[in-house]
Amino acid sequence: MNQTLFWALFILVVLVLLALDLGLQKRKETISVRKALAWSSIWIAFALAFGVVLYFWQGRTASLEFATAYVIELSLSVDNLFIFLLIFRYFQVPSSDQHKVLFWGILGAVIMRGIFIVAGVPLLRRFDWLMYGFGAFLIYSGIRFDAGSEIEPEKSSVLKVFQRFVPVTKDYEGGKFLVRRDSRLYATPLLVVLLLIETTDLLFATDSIPAVLAISLNFTVIFASNICAILGLRSMYFALAGMMEVFEYLHYGLAGVLIFIGIKMMIGHYYQIPTRVALPVVGTILLISVLASVLRKPQKL
Repeated sequence: MNQTLFWALFILVVLVLLALDLGLQKRKETISVRKALAWSSIWIAFALAFGVVLYFWQGRTASLEFATAYVIELSLSVDNLFIFLLIFRYFQVPSSDQHKVLFWGILGAVIMRGIFIVAGVPLLRRFDWLMYGFGAFLIYSGIRFDAGSEIEPEKSSVLKVFQRFVPVTKDYEGGKFLVRRDSRLYATPLLVVLLLIETTDLLFATDSIPAVLAISLNFTVIFASNICAILGLRSMYFALAGMMEVFEYLHYGLAGVLIFIGIKMMIGHYYQIPTRVALPVVGTILLISVLASVLRKPQKL
């Protein structure tokens, strides 16, 4: 298949799904759990379909690498949801406006991660010793990995700098990011929330992208796994927002995944852990953390 045609079709399908996702959403409608689950299923089905296409286009290895990278990206992205929930609660964002913030936040995340990937893949191919640095960073990140509930939005340095230079209205302005008053442009609290969502994802990308680079240096695998995982994040938030507290041990599983991938990256020159082994290991770590959370919950009631 022609590379240009492939990416043109891929981007076209993504844009159509995004347009449908946003277009079917009424301006002031709160997304129901049922609708969120339906769209989450659509995005997951899209990722599975892409994996099948990749199998017939680039072979079994590329397909397995994509599946592993997608699972890692999706699981690490889930931790983003805890941060989103915390930020929305802190700023008391109306539920009817949350979907708009997440939509534009995710589009921004796609662009930023694309830049990271375009810069990172050539660097690792040219300077393979960087694998040791990325591996050590992932192990360090895993050891110090904390649940998002400890993040305090009001202490964000980015937020403080933004508010110093840009005037912000006291109240929300009907879902607008910017308003004009007395010939002066003001940001609304909704834009502040969007800024925090973007900077949070940027911080998480410093963990997730090196983790995926440890699985493959195939640009198609890396970029597509990131896109597929991120695009389903908005629907997943509304599907899981009401029960995120149930997964209290998930961050331990995510920490374990980061440490495992970091080790895989550092020993890669001496022993290559096959993707067919890495995928079950990652899945098992995550499954154990989820089961531990579910089984632990009744004891706290």
